[in-house]
Amino acid sequence: MFRSKLSLALPLAACVAWSALALAWLTEAAAAGGHASSFRAALLGGSVTIAIAVAAVVWRNQQNARRSIQRQLEVLCHIDPRTLADNASGAVPTLDASDAWREVFEQVHLTLADYAAKAQEAELARATAEMRAQRNAQRAEYLEHILSEMPQPIVAVNEFDDVLISNAHATQLFGFTGDPADYRPLDELVKCEQLVELLRETRRRKSLTGRSCEVELCDAGGCTHWYSATARGFAIGTSESAPHGAVAVLREIDSLKDLQRRNAEFVSSVSHEIKTPLAGIMAYVELLADNEVDDDAAREEYLQVINSQADRLQRLVDNLLNLARIEAGVVEVHKTTLSLNELLEEAMHVVTPAAEQRRITLVSDLSELYLGVFADRDMILQAAINLLSNAVKYTPEGGTVTVRSRLHGHQVQVDVADTGVGLSPEDCQRVFEKFYRVKKDQKMAAGTGLGLALAKHIVEDVHGGTLAVESTLGKGSTFHFMLARSAHTPIAADRDALQPALAQTAE
Repeated sequence: MFRSKLSLALPLAACVAWSALALAWLTEAAAAGGHASSFRAALLGGSVTIAIAVAAVVWRNQQNARRSIQRQLEVLCHIDPRTLADNASGAVPTLDASDAWREVFEQVHLTLADYAAKAQEAELARATAEMRAQRNAQRAEYLEHILSEMPQPIVAVNEFDDVLISNAHATQLFGFTGDPADYRPLDELVKCEQLVELLRETRRRKSLTGRSCEVELCDAGGCTHWYSATARGFAIGTSESAPHGAVAVLREIDSLKDLQRRNAEFVSSVSHEIKTPLAGIMAYVELLADNEVDDDAAREEYLQVINSQADRLQRLVDNLLNLARIEAGVVEVHKTTLSLNELLEEAMHVVTPAAEQRRITLVSDLSELYLGVFADRDMILQAAINLLSNAVKYTPEGGTVTVRSRLHGHQVQVDVADTGVGLSPEDCQRVFEKFYRVKKDQKMAAGTGLGLALAKHIVEDVHGGTLAVESTLGKGSTFHFMLARSAHTPIAADRDALQPALAQTAE
């Protein structure tokens, strides 16, 4: 501003000085009163006029230049920087070609346009980086949510064996406390040396292949669980010298351990079941082979024992094969219309020797009606034998086993009730599982834990019926199954003749 005022003041001062000098000469000439002096005075007066006019023109040009510069500066101060990069729209006014400031302002425009282009690039880069940061933050949030929702505990360590990541299930299992962002040594948080060593070795080996082991851990409630821990290494970065960490995923295998235990018990039970009759058969066969039995009655008794033990083995093998076939869906089913009461009587006849040996009374309470069912004869007979055999096994000597059949609308119900040791509510829920045997009664009778499971498969899966149990601990159990009545079941025309039998259906 000071320089602009000075540039205007200097020409004006020069004009004023020249005019004052001319005026002084004019005054001196007038005082002399000569013609030459008059000419000279006129000349000086014209010079003064010209000087004043020139000064006025210069002043006006200076004012125009000042206003042009001011306008340019105001436009540059208020213009959108995005329009500086392209002046084709005329957003920035240009100076006249004769303006001394034109070249300067054109250079200023070019510089500002370059800065505007760079600012646009920086803004675009900032927006891109911000969007990328938002996506990364969203991806991290998704990953954290996915990890927290995974049912398996997950723990990751960095190159210093500090806990890097742990999901909610791992935090709950190991009882982690404090801020998850604060890295803490693994051995301080996890009190399982086997799992700590697994992660350490996986990290040290820098191997991307998985290593696994089974560990037993105690949860916050004090309950012990078995887990299969699988650890895998990873590189924290892309360079060859990047540090390596390790992550472990734990999968609860309590059910697998229980299955392994039950399989072991099953193998043991099956071995015992097979070994016991085989030992009896081999003993009696050896006696007969050595001709150590002279009495025909004793020889006949030995043969009966061998035959009964062979039947026992046959039933065991049949149970195993039938259960495997039913579960595999390859069992052959031959359904016909048959009398359910006749099958129940045959099943009672099969288990009568075992009941007499334990002095258990078998009671038949079968309906007087013809209870026809559309079923596979051998399978339903096998299910009935299994239920009766189970009742005889777990009924103390002198007890009673009752078989009852009734007609309920379009269904036939069979009850096998005993006065045995009974089942707890927990045992009632699991008694139909494969290989399951009540622990407190295992010494009472040998078995494989397949009989009831096979009976349930036969009744429900093959014939579409239902099989359930009701029991009171210490008083006995009642197993009852229901099957659909055959559509070909004859109905007597004389209802009065069937009144005693129909009365049983209301019981």
